[in-house]
Amino acid sequence: MTKAIETTKTETTEAASERTVGRGAALRADGVGIRFGSFQAVRDISLDIAAGEFLCLLGPSGCGKSTLLSAMAGFVTPSEGSLTAGGAEITGPDPELGMVFQSSEALFDWTTVRQNVMFGPRMRRKSRAVQAELADEYLRLVGLRHCADHFPGQLSGGMRQRVQIARVLANEPSVVLMDEPFGALDAQTRQVLQEETDRIWRASGCTVVFVTHDIDEAILLADRIAVMTAGPAARIKSVYPVDLPRPRDEADPGVVALRRSLREDIGEEVRKALRDQGLDTEEDVR
Repeated sequence: MTKAIETTKTETTEAASERTVGRGAALRADGVGIRFGSFQAVRDISLDIAAGEFLCLLGPSGCGKSTLLSAMAGFVTPSEGSLTAGGAEITGPDPELGMVFQSSEALFDWTTVRQNVMFGPRMRRKSRAVQAELADEYLRLVGLRHCADHFPGQLSGGMRQRVQIARVLANEPSVVLMDEPFGALDAQTRQVLQEETDRIWRASGCTVVFVTHDIDEAILLADRIAVMTAGPAARIKSVYPVDLPRPRDEADPGVVALRRSLREDIGEEVRKALRDQGLDTEEDVR
């Protein structure tokens, strides 16, 4: 049912003129608390994220990183405090808030890979030439141009996740919220997508909030790294500026020192969580 779109030189020029460079929106969390019944996931989260900034959320498993990100996307309503994007309160999902989930279940299995990636631009009433251009551009970026006419069910889990990343980026949102998006990918593909994410972010000017448990990934990508305490009732423990030149070298003394500080900071929270579970340990947690 899908038909390849042949664009003429005139159509291509028109498509290029219709596209605009993304502009990041500032995000602000002011005293945010999130409860599910009697369980408090996070509390008193206050954080200012500048327009165009790349911020990584880092912390022990179960500390509420993904819950906070879901609230920023409008999928979860804070129980206390407020969240704003571009000065406007976040009251629900919005096309300007693009979300890349941990799993690829958000894909439409009944449409092709190309149609999945074209969905956002189509909903934003972009011309068919622009829809096709964006789909081709981002599928090429994630290395799946050759799978454009496949259905998601024909792809591996890692390939499906790459389609999801392409679909969000093709919508050109002002804020991209990424929930451990590379966790299911092999090491080589993960490294390529980390580098490409850095390039796309700098070219587009969008704001990125990136949840990860990988300290090295956070150092590679972030302008700042916000470390959360162990849950429940997690909060922001510390914020580290990453004032290091890009691209970053893992052997750089600044990278080595920052990695050591982050490991100590997160290790302290992991040990606290283990003690709360009845495990008394003094060993260093790596």
